[in-house]
Amino acid sequence: MNTHDLPELRTEDLGAGVVKRTTTLADGRDLFYYDEPGTTLGAERAVDARVLDPRPDTATMRLDVLTGDWITVAANRQNRVMMPGADADPLAPQTPGNPSEVPSRYDVAVFENRSPAFGPALSEAVGGAPQAPNAPRGRDDLSALGLGRTRAAIGRCEVVCFSPEHSGSFGTQSETRARTVIEAWADRTAALSTLPGIEQIFPFENRGEAIGVTLPHPHGQIYAYPYVTPRTTRVLESIDRTAPDLFQHILESEQASERVVLRGEHWTAFVPFAARWPLEVHLMPHRHVPDLAETTAAERDELAPLYLRLLRGVDALYDSPTPYIAAWHQAPVHVGRDTVRLHLQLTSPRRAADKLKFLAGSEAAMWAWAAEVPPEAGAARLREAIERASPTTTGEGASA
Repeated sequence: MNTHDLPELRTEDLGAGVVKRTTTLADGRDLFYYDEPGTTLGAERAVDARVLDPRPDTATMRLDVLTGDWITVAANRQNRVMMPGADADPLAPQTPGNPSEVPSRYDVAVFENRSPAFGPALSEAVGGAPQAPNAPRGRDDLSALGLGRTRAAIGRCEVVCFSPEHSGSFGTQSETRARTVIEAWADRTAALSTLPGIEQIFPFENRGEAIGVTLPHPHGQIYAYPYVTPRTTRVLESIDRTAPDLFQHILESEQASERVVLRGEHWTAFVPFAARWPLEVHLMPHRHVPDLAETTAAERDELAPLYLRLLRGVDALYDSPTPYIAAWHQAPVHVGRDTVRLHLQLTSPRRAADKLKFLAGSEAAMWAWAAEVPPEAGAARLREAIERASPTTTGEGASA
């Protein structure tokens, strides 16, 4: 049933000249438009006039008592659309023949996922999100081991549309559009961090069918987890065993190595010393920043062109677009804010033009990795590709 015939359109000015317009979809899910500076779009937005089924129930998490990991069981995700044509693209602006998820044309749009792994319920009722029965009761509750333990998979999953076009990726966007997406990431990170029961925010982009992408539309996602993720938990343990400024030591060590591929005033991109994947590169700010919401305007301004150069170099490695996962690791919401530093981890399973790395016995079953490409060789190859894709005069702010 359509219960939002005339949703309110709220407007807010953000950084870099970006304007945020907030409304709701026909089933009550939040929708945010981020208009870039100089946009040709008008101030009004069309109403979502679809008649939609009720939202699915919040999924359940089950505890793996051997590892302490929580596994979400979200059967509703079985019904996701698989590689539709342009005339049925669910992320394109709505047309008479395509009742998609976004009612109006847009620059950047963010909305709640229709088939979420987490949410829509939270640990407390907020706005249109209900309170979940059997919600996690804090970090101590989540860390307790026991057979048969379950909790509601509270949280939030959002889709970030980089463009209204049917195909592309973050790397195919203009610098202005990239800067607008960065502003949206920062805005959503700040907002999601305030929701009850949320412990960590994760913006990411899956790119390419080899990764498992189900939509060719240029987009990413943001997950708001009810727990601190297993990888970040391991990072926190390593910080406890070494030094609170471990990330600064890592950055300085990498900057002094031959593995740097790009360096600006505020960011450095490098292939890490112990890279697992055939193509792996990290992008890290020069000062301690826990998440994208805490970056400055200057850091965001530099990130847009620097990140685009990196992605276009990744694509220049081969004759066809490179499949990758671009993962923005952020500090948890309530712990590790002073020690866990924001950084991008971009990985690709492509180890040659016609070869992919598959996680088989040792890596998949035992989590014991063997890398085929030496990180130093990977960095040299990526530096050459970045130069081919976007030749510039080497200098401060754009050095490779």
